[in-house]
Amino acid sequence: MILKLIYTLFLGLLVALFVGLGIDAFYDGLKAPDYPMSIETAKPDCPENPEIKATREKYEAEQKIYQQEFKSYSRNVSMIALVAAIIILVASLTLFSKIKMIADGILLGGVFTTAYSIIRVLMSEDSKFRFLIVTIGLIIALVLGYIKFVRPKEEEI
Repeated sequence: MILKLIYTLFLGLLVALFVGLGIDAFYDGLKAPDYPMSIETAKPDCPENPEIKATREKYEAEQKIYQQEFKSYSRNVSMIALVAAIIILVASLTLFSKIKMIADGILLGGVFTTAYSIIRVLMSEDSKFRFLIVTIGLIIALVLGYIKFVRPKEEEI
């Protein structure tokens, strides 16, 4: 019994890792701008020379652009993960429904992937999109709960 539970949990984690690493492998992430060391060597009590000031301002501008692009990237990753989670959940409830232990592990992987999608959308700082993803996550949880725990009991009657 405990071995089945451990296997189900392990399979769920592997499914979520599969999705997360797959997104990372095929949807290139962003590279943060390198912090210029010349800013670091400036003395705090001395006035900033024009060259260091220009370097600092350039870095700050690059950092702002990176932050905006990162929000968009996180939103896209969240959508990709959510679509993958829905596909995984449907597969676990249909294709693998006869093999209970594997179906449960894949179902758990879909739940973990949904959680990953929600975490990524929190990084996007887009409140309407966050609300949409969390709403979809809630609907998924309610439908899964019904299909997995309520409907089978009705069929037994």
